[in-house]
Amino acid sequence: MGIVLGPNQYGKAENRLVVVSRDGDVHTIKDLTVGTSLRGDLADTHLTGDNSKVLATDTQKNTVHAFAKQAPVGEIEDFALRLGRHFVSSQEAITGARVLVDEHSWQRIEDNGHSFVGGSAEKRTTAVTVDGPRAWVVSGVRDLVVLKTTGSEFHGFPRDEYTTLPETEDRVLATSVTARWRYRDEDVDWAASHAAIRRLLLGAFAAKHSLSLQQTLYAMGEAVLLDRPEVAEVRLSMPNKHHFAVDLSPFGLENHNEVFHAADRPYGLIEGSVLRDDAEDVGLAWYSLPEF
Repeated sequence: MGIVLGPNQYGKAENRLVVVSRDGDVHTIKDLTVGTSLRGDLADTHLTGDNSKVLATDTQKNTVHAFAKQAPVGEIEDFALRLGRHFVSSQEAITGARVLVDEHSWQRIEDNGHSFVGGSAEKRTTAVTVDGPRAWVVSGVRDLVVLKTTGSEFHGFPRDEYTTLPETEDRVLATSVTARWRYRDEDVDWAASHAAIRRLLLGAFAAKHSLSLQQTLYAMGEAVLLDRPEVAEVRLSMPNKHHFAVDLSPFGLENHNEVFHAADRPYGLIEGSVLRDDAEDVGLAWYSLPEF
């Protein structure tokens, strides 16, 4: 029986980067978390400890900082593409790079050019994979918390000796959406596309009369693909943030779906992908992302 080295990569994770652009009295902020990972001809460092082909993770961190100064960060997709291509082109041993970027939101305080208030927990994300001359861009959103107070049902599921959940024809539906979408190519207005896709996801969540969170997931992915030709595939991860109606009968009160206990765990976790039937199968692009 032989033992061999399998797929591997290394890099600098969760590099926090804040860039302030100063244009007179009006400033802008880019608040990012950047992760870099490199792969290629790296067997020697694993097998013999020879580091001659290993670009230090500290160097990767410094490169992120330097790139943020040398040119405007711009859209996170462009920034990630520049970084990934630099690592692959500048290091002979490196054939592939993965760059993950989360953008944290800040909102300008009204009538003040240089003061900000932190936004919601929602994050704009991108994952760029560079493999030699090719590149794939997977963008998305994370921690997008949504809730609807009606228009959601759940019934008709199997019942056995362990089933206690009552069926309902009117429930609160809430989730924290993680959505990732794979672009067909790089000829995209990243900011406009992101804004439009976010609107489509929210619109489908609100409009779809849901018989299950799974049905809502599909409707959200379908809405994006029907309207945005630049997108090949959408992946969604949606935990069911349960709201249970409280039994108020011990207090002589009726609860007409007005008072709920919001339970944070355990929770149902609904995940799936929606894709075009002619979408290219590029498993490498999804290598940039955690598996479901």
